[in-house]
Amino acid sequence: MIPRTFPPAPGWSPDGHRIKSEVDCSRGPEKNWVYGALRVRDGYEVTMIASSRNSAFYQRFLQKVEAVNPAGDIYVVTDNLSSHNSLSTRTWLEDQPRIRHVFIPVGACWLNLQEGCWLIFRKAALAGQSFAGPPEIEQATHLATSQLNTRARPWIWGRPTPPTRLLRRRYVYTV
Repeated sequence: MIPRTFPPAPGWSPDGHRIKSEVDCSRGPEKNWVYGALRVRDGYEVTMIASSRNSAFYQRFLQKVEAVNPAGDIYVVTDNLSSHNSLSTRTWLEDQPRIRHVFIPVGACWLNLQEGCWLIFRKAALAGQSFAGPPEIEQATHLATSQLNTRARPWIWGRPTPPTRLLRRRYVYTV
């Protein structure tokens, strides 16, 4: 997530011509990355804001996930990002026997249930928003995460079966 800077809207010149200015939709130097995890059995979501996407922040995020799940093994299904598979992360994971990585194949992000959750999260937190800075992105992330967790349900891969039609052979003609 990156806050964007937009120039003021161009006005009109005294002779009635539109003032032409360069379009500046540049992204500012401040960046925020949103890490997210989904507990599939009950739909609970964990998010964390980070200023960069590196191994240190990823390990801090895994500590947060471990704190939310105090008992049992934790299987992290993730993509092949360098911070997920770096030497420092693998060394850190050796001291964390409960956390196990499962890497999805390249080009098969649809296998990860977190991707569907990201779609819902982006609609809840980011759709139609224009953020002035990282604090606003962090506030929107925390608010959307808490709202989604209040109505969390177990995640099931695939579509639910369609309901059976009770009156499928009954024809009604009106005149």
